[in-house]
Amino acid sequence: MILDILFPNRCLGCSCIISADLLVCELCFGRIDFIHSGYFDDNLIKERCRLLFPVENTFALMQFGKENLSRKIIHELKYKSREKAGEILAEWTTTRLDFKDQKPDLIVSVPLHPKKLKERGYNQLHVFTEKLSAFYGIPFDHDVIKRNQYSKAQALKDKQNRLKSENVFSVTKSITQKNVLLIDDVFTTGNTIASIAWEILKAGNNTVNVLVMAMDV
Repeated sequence: MILDILFPNRCLGCSCIISADLLVCELCFGRIDFIHSGYFDDNLIKERCRLLFPVENTFALMQFGKENLSRKIIHELKYKSREKAGEILAEWTTTRLDFKDQKPDLIVSVPLHPKKLKERGYNQLHVFTEKLSAFYGIPFDHDVIKRNQYSKAQALKDKQNRLKSENVFSVTKSITQKNVLLIDDVFTTGNTIASIAWEILKAGNNTVNVLVMAMDV
């Protein structure tokens, strides 16, 4: 209670004081650039993924712009130790994402290299993934994909280096005949997701779907 008084939670949009379990105030919530296309639609992220690998269905929650509120939210989650943001983003996702009668069999999130995980202290996708798993009743596995190379964040790479990701990931367990939902925070070039998707596809008679918190448009 004392910490709440001394360091109150503030809206990421306008800095007004808000409840500790929120990211933005009600007014700024309306400023978030949500993407209004469904999981089964022929949306932009599906078009981009299909240029890189065979994908079934796709969903992106928000637009990731240079100055927009979505970017601030993602940065809070990734770089400012605010894991709670993962829970909130999961709640926003469940109100917009309907699998109908075609739920995936398994949820897999993009892993961090052990060195990066030690530096950051957490994987920003784990809480988000676990909340979706509990809500939809779909199992998750944080260990089925391994990152083999330590690298800079995608946002810090130049365009040429973003395209180099051969052998970055590998499958660590037997995975066959699964309809997999692959989760990442931001879709930029799609290179990271494509690298993992191909490993999953090569591992057996699997199909891949993609869900991202935000898409760089």
